[in-house]
Amino acid sequence: MAYIEPAPIKDKENPLESMMERFNLAAEKLGLSDEVYNVLKNPAKQVIVSLPITMDNGKIQVFEGIRVIHSNILGPAKGGIRFAPDVHLDEVRALAAWMTWKCAVVDIPFGGGKGGVKCNPREMSAGEIERLVRAYTLSMLDVFGPDKDIPAPDMGTGPREMAWLMDEYSKAHGMTVNAVVTGKPLVLGGSLGRTEATGRGVMVSTLAAMQKLKINPFQATCAVQGFGNVGSWASLLLEERGLKIVAISDISGAYFNAAGINIQEAIAYRDGNRGTLEGFTGADKLNDPMELLELDVDVLVPAAVEDVITIHNVDRIKAKLIVEGANGPTSAKADAIINEKGIMAVPDILANAGGVTVSYFEWVQNRLGYKWTAERVNRRSDRIMKDAFDNVYATAVKYEVPLRIAAYIVAIDKVAKTYTYRGGF
Repeated sequence: MAYIEPAPIKDKENPLESMMERFNLAAEKLGLSDEVYNVLKNPAKQVIVSLPITMDNGKIQVFEGIRVIHSNILGPAKGGIRFAPDVHLDEVRALAAWMTWKCAVVDIPFGGGKGGVKCNPREMSAGEIERLVRAYTLSMLDVFGPDKDIPAPDMGTGPREMAWLMDEYSKAHGMTVNAVVTGKPLVLGGSLGRTEATGRGVMVSTLAAMQKLKINPFQATCAVQGFGNVGSWASLLLEERGLKIVAISDISGAYFNAAGINIQEAIAYRDGNRGTLEGFTGADKLNDPMELLELDVDVLVPAAVEDVITIHNVDRIKAKLIVEGANGPTSAKADAIINEKGIMAVPDILANAGGVTVSYFEWVQNRLGYKWTAERVNRRSDRIMKDAFDNVYATAVKYEVPLRIAAYIVAIDKVAKTYTYRGGF
């Protein structure tokens, strides 16, 4: 399964508004000055281009390409490129800002960026997609660069597209520049450990939170919504560390087994069944997939899509701990009720930051011209994720706020202080 660098998916409540609601709460707690608030609120650069592409039928079609750099205060911008029919500027701006906070919360020296092309890759041939990627790259030659802005895969793109981007950028500069993009195939400088990186970060965050709540992993139950790359790896790694995974789900439905699901069997079944759990016999199928969220379990990992925990179902959630493997799975309006119920929620900008952490490692390895072993990648990413959790938890205690707002406080404080030291202008 191809690695995709995590970044929040389009929020039904409006991605920009959802991000700003939490940003404003954190900024208020920090007592951020108007100057710094306005700098951090607004993107540093927004580029919109027209991309005329010759289609397979010989006709020219013009696509709209976007790249937003939200911040380069901490270092070069970092963020994926999304190929989707509904890409629009507000969405890309929100995703770029989220990347700024995600990189800052795990203490990675990157700012936030995001890109997108309004197209439907499902209806395009490989040749048409390649021409589009190369045209987009050429239009962004002044934006991209290993010291300026480093793209990665997102919805609708993967290692293949990143290989084309690297090649086109390298041709334009007359030399091979591996470090201009991450999420590449291994043979072109991709990093070992990248496929499981996000799920592994979820596992580390879960165990760190369970330690704070004094929940014994060997006596704990867990439900995982979403059995794609993130959910299946998180399930497997949590199972290996003692948790009993009693429920999993994908587009075919939700599956429950009180005695525990054998995750290796579930993964093998999915991979041999055209990528779906349909017909899986290792668990009983629930009547309503959304019932999974309301099961009486210790840990709930929403790792599917955005906006699944809302004011309509949050009252019925029984888990003691929610760890957000997906992007934006909890609506901003549900936050207050989760807090009132005393449920600890590890937010997406912390819990699923393992992916961007290993993207950073890929960039570092490319700059060094040296490959790390999978064991070294995992050991270092685990340490970064654990340190980030401990920092966010300590901040939550200090400011008497939930982990979500604490994560934003950590991120905003880091970027704001760096901006001040750099002098502004």
